[in-house]
Amino acid sequence: MVEKGLGNANIVFYGELIKIDTIQKTYVFRIIELFKGNYSFKIIHGKSLKNNCEIDPFKKDLWIVYGNLNEDKTISLSYCLPTQTMEIPAGFAPPIPYYNVYGRKITKLDSLQNDIDNLKMRNETLSTFFYQLEKLRVYKNSQNTISKKEKEDLKMATYANYVIISLIVNIVLFIILIFVLLKRKDK
Repeated sequence: MVEKGLGNANIVFYGELIKIDTIQKTYVFRIIELFKGNYSFKIIHGKSLKNNCEIDPFKKDLWIVYGNLNEDKTISLSYCLPTQTMEIPAGFAPPIPYYNVYGRKITKLDSLQNDIDNLKMRNETLSTFFYQLEKLRVYKNSQNTISKKEKEDLKMATYANYVIISLIVNIVLFIILIFVLLKRKDK
């Protein structure tokens, strides 16, 4: 799930939905932790592009967002990616209250069973949310480790170049010194 999201989104972050405009179909997130993408601000605006799989965020909550950064630096979210809140699972609508299909009276037992089912779904949603968050943090740390390793490799290559240049200069100076000594000896 996380791998699919990372592969198909160009910006991934953990953040808080702080503003929703249902008329303009826009929203604003405060980025708490950025996992993928180049975005240096703490606030990011989003808008609906009206495509098939798109999410219009509807609940001010903490979110794990897998999105695509548009040319105007806004984001668009997709149900096809594992974007989710702490209460609503990725790709699924929120739990629907129990209703009576067959016209019989709803009993206390029916109501309690519905509450149990909703609690199970909420528990699973929270587990998935924290699982995704930890997987994303592992991904971010692995990317930072790769960057540190690349920096170390670059530093070592630079030092190696300095050593090679230094050796070449020393060889040239040594050859010049030998010629100077040979010319003095010939005189």
